[in-house]
Amino acid sequence: MLLDVSLDEEQTYIEDCEVCCRPIQITYSAHNARLVSFSCAAA
Repeated sequence: MLLDVSLDEEQTYIEDCEVCCRPIQITYSAHNARLVSFSCAAA
């Protein structure tokens, strides 16, 4: 999984798990090209 930290905003998207293929909601935010928060949960 690659995260684009070049945008200073919160990003949310759904991705399939590489192991079980179930959907995962991924939310993260970045500031000054650094990851400041990350969370994931079953979608």
